[in-house]
Amino acid sequence: MDTRRILRLLCWPAAIWIAYELLWYEQYKLTGNEGSVYLFTILSNWLGTPGGEKPFRLFVAGMEIAAAVLVLIPRTQAFGGIFAAGIMAGAIFFHTVSPLGIDPYGDGGVLFKEACFTFVMGLFIAAVRREELLALARRLLRPGKAAAA
Repeated sequence: MDTRRILRLLCWPAAIWIAYELLWYEQYKLTGNEGSVYLFTILSNWLGTPGGEKPFRLFVAGMEIAAAVLVLIPRTQAFGGIFAAGIMAGAIFFHTVSPLGIDPYGDGGVLFKEACFTFVMGLFIAAVRREELLALARRLLRPGKAAAA
């Protein structure tokens, strides 16, 4: 078995991790769990949009659900990986520069560590399946073709 095939097979455990991780936390975001509301209230206030916690929380939940689904479909796995990495980059950014902090729950920074690992898994999928991302970019950037679609 060649290295390329092994790496492509390893994309599946990475994709399953990403989907599990993103979907697990949806139960808290979508139901308005106290901890989730607390985190998004801090972020909303810090961003200068007091009272914007709920739309922000639900928007992030929707994006995470979309990434979780895309990463599990073979044809969209590469895009799902880069999408998940982008979402996690946002989570890492907000944990490091906002008042949220790396350890908002006092549990050793579990959310932050999971975001970092999920970010790496998304980048791994995108790197292994980069030809698919490049082909997508070429299709989208082809003059005249994108407008017709």
